[in-house]
Amino acid sequence: MLYHYTDFAAFDGIIRCAELRLNNILNMNDTSEMRLFMKGLCKAVTDRLRKEGETENIRKTQAFFQKELKEEFHYSAYAACFSKYRDDASQWDRYGHSGQGVCIAFHEYLLHKMVGGAVSLQKVYYQKDMRGHRLVNDFYMLIREPGCFSQNLPQLQDLMNDAWVQSAAYKHPSFASEREFRLVVSPFVSNEFAIEPRYHVSSERIKKYYPLDLNRMCGKLNLQLSDLVGEIIIGPTSPQSLPILQDYLADCGLNILRDRVHLSECPLRNPTT
Repeated sequence: MLYHYTDFAAFDGIIRCAELRLNNILNMNDTSEMRLFMKGLCKAVTDRLRKEGETENIRKTQAFFQKELKEEFHYSAYAACFSKYRDDASQWDRYGHSGQGVCIAFHEYLLHKMVGGAVSLQKVYYQKDMRGHRLVNDFYMLIREPGCFSQNLPQLQDLMNDAWVQSAAYKHPSFASEREFRLVVSPFVSNEFAIEPRYHVSSERIKKYYPLDLNRMCGKLNLQLSDLVGEIIIGPTSPQSLPILQDYLADCGLNILRDRVHLSECPLRNPTT
């Protein structure tokens, strides 16, 4: 299972509307999102150039990456996040509305079958050292070609686009305990992603997101939304009534999920007590 911790407003969107929102990774709680990979990649490439005495290419490479990093919002990936941990205290605290929310368990193997094209299911890696990544050699070989930067080779921008896509799968090692997976889309590189963005307006700000139609995705495999959901867990500090949630599921046409609802057993302290 992959576990999605959220609040009840988002839960309603997923269950009643069959819509999973992909939010901007740059706005998530790891402030180094995407940048960590890009900076690590730049360092790994320039370290390799340094061993070969490629001083001028080091300067040009660093300038190229710095220019790209200034355009990070253009390269933003959007994602919905999951954990391998069931009923986990830190997940409840960080993502489950301080334990007052809800957790939906999705069958991982079905998510893998449902994605494709512009949408991918990615395991998250927690590392700063990118020396072993395949893109290091790709950049190194291309940068050493004469006129790589002066001729604005399209292959260089293609590599950079690939790097930004890869960056969504890397987080700072201090988040390693989350064991995260992500449904990810990078709208800037894909002509296959026909979904239009939407905007959520709150009293504080306007947020951009991309909606995934779960009914449509399930339908491609002749499945129902109820086949995708393995369990629903009410948060450890939530005042939500289990029978009312079961009635809600029935009225949403998902009566089959009634017996998959459980109360959290996590002894997380209520922040109001």
